[in-house]
Amino acid sequence: MGKVSDFGKFMDALCDKILTLGMFVSLLTIGVIDRWALFPVLLILSRELLITGLRLVAACKGITLAAEKVGKLKTVIQLTCISLFLGEMTMLDDLADKMPINFYEPLLEAVSGAANATLILATLLTVFSGVVYLAKYWNLFMDEEEK
Repeated sequence: MGKVSDFGKFMDALCDKILTLGMFVSLLTIGVIDRWALFPVLLILSRELLITGLRLVAACKGITLAAEKVGKLKTVIQLTCISLFLGEMTMLDDLADKMPINFYEPLLEAVSGAANATLILATLLTVFSGVVYLAKYWNLFMDEEEK
């Protein structure tokens, strides 16, 4: 219907963060994502919490911060990464004996490699978009007199 509200802008971004962070932590906890990925997941978690804090500070000042384009791209890459890890998990748990081995092994290797590569890309985009967001809206953290 084309309706946009301040509440919707805030909750859309918050729900994206809850979904992606919950999935990254869950996949890491159950061992789908390897241990080396703890640091990238913590970087993603830190950025998301920092930007959510910035949005809350802005909301307290009556300002609604809409999502930046780089932030939307970051979310797409994060969700692609999660989908690839879920695909890898599905292949390992459900498809191992359902496909010919000469097709299964290269496909599993490709999906696993793509999942790890998109995790690295998602981490880089997450950090970059966080820096962009903080640079643009850092003044919201400052006192009114310093503006």
